[in-house]
Amino acid sequence: MQNYESWSSERAADIIRQHANRPGAMLPVLHALQEAFGHVPEEAVPLVAHALNLSRAEVHGVVTFYHDFRRDPPGRHVLKLCRAEACQAMGSDDLAARAEQRLGVTLGETTLDGRVTLEAVCCLGLCACAPSAMLDGEVVGRLDAARLDALLYEAQR
Repeated sequence: MQNYESWSSERAADIIRQHANRPGAMLPVLHALQEAFGHVPEEAVPLVAHALNLSRAEVHGVVTFYHDFRRDPPGRHVLKLCRAEACQAMGSDDLAARAEQRLGVTLGETTLDGRVTLEAVCCLGLCACAPSAMLDGEVVGRLDAARLDALLYEAQR
């Protein structure tokens, strides 16, 4: 579980300034904003656009295109399920459906009580023998229904 800063346009402007002169600055800026605030707040979009001389639409397009960026604050715990083809071939579709059903949300959503955000990730690099997941930054390999249930239990505490 991570603690994030409350939104501050001053803090966001400082973060943007720190990364604005890097080549291809938009992705580092957006990642840094999400690291600080837990998501990329809508209020940050015009600040990023202005600082990088881009349109708001361009920034919004990047935020909404990449699954790594959240537009809303995450739950206290973030459970990411690998959705790469290798994991799908090993049963990750069934595991994702199980997690969605048990949590009452779909991928990309947060439970109503704010405890768990369920996300998809393209690859965790452990796809050789079984699906994988990540709970609050800790990678879990060889995921099966029992291990998933244990992760869900831990995340909902």
